Amino acid sequence: MTQQFDELAALYEEMASWPFRKYCEIPSTIEKAGRLEGLSVLDFGCGSGFYTRLLKQHGAKKVVGYDISSGMVDYARRREEKEQYGITYTDNKDSIPSNHFDLVISVYILPYARNHKELVDLCQAMISPLKTGGRLITLPLHPNYSLTSSYYRPYGFDLISSNSTPRTDETPLQLHLCHPPYDDFVTAYYWREKTLTSALQQQGLNDIEWENFQVTHEGREILGDSFWEAYQSCPHSLIISGYKGRPTC
Repeated sequence: MTQQFDELAALYEEMASWPFRKYCEIPSTIEKAGRLEGLSVLDFGCGSGFYTRLLKQHGAKKVVGYDISSGMVDYARRREEKEQYGITYTDNKDSIPSNHFDLVISVYILPYARNHKELVDLCQAMISPLKTGGRLITLPLHPNYSLTSSYYRPYGFDLISSNSTPRTDETPLQLHLCHPPYDDFVTAYYWREKTLTSALQQQGLNDIEWENFQVTHEGREILGDSFWEAYQSCPHSLIISGYKGRPTC
C-alpha cells in the first residue's frame, strides 16, 4: 500500500485547499477535536503532515505524525526542518508508545485495510497509543456513499467500484482525484458500519459516535448552498469518534 502514496505528498498538500476539504471536512474535524491545549496528540497516517501541523497550530502540546509511507514522512520532515513546529515524524510504528496519547486522529486510513484482519490490526494500531480515557477521531469511507457515477466530481474526486455488489466488505474502490490539473487514482476498500464499529469495539473503543461534516458559513457564502447540497445529502466520508475504555470526567 505504501507505493501508491510515496509520490503523492504534494498532491495531498494541494487537496487541503479543495472546497470540500477547506470548508467542510477540515473545519469539522478540528472542531470535533475541541480544545487541544496541553494535550499529546498522534496523527496516525499523517501523510504530508497537513493535519499534524494544524493540530500543533491549535495548541496541542506534543504532536507526533506517523505514516507507513516513507515518501510522505520525508516530505513532512522537510517541512518541519524549515518551519520548526516542534513535531516529530516517524514511519516506524514500533516507535509509537502505547497508552501515551490523549488524542489520536486518523484521517482516511481505515479505507485502506484490504481485508478484515488488516482492518482489526489498523484499529488496534490506532487505539493502542491512547491513554485510558483518551479519544480517537477517525474518518472512514461513508458506508452509504453515493453509487451514482461522477456524483462527487464537482468536489474534485470520484469513487469508482469495479464490483457488482459495492456494498460488500472488502470491495475495492478507485478513488479518482480529478480536480484539475490532477488525474490520479488511489485504491481503497469498502467497509459496512457494523463491521467498522465491531472492529473498533474489539480494540477497546467505547461511546462510539458517527457524525457528518458541516459546511462553514464562509463556504456557503463563497460557493452557495446549491454547491453543497449534493455532498451534504450523500457525503463520501464522516467522523467516527470514541474513547478508549470509559471517558474520564
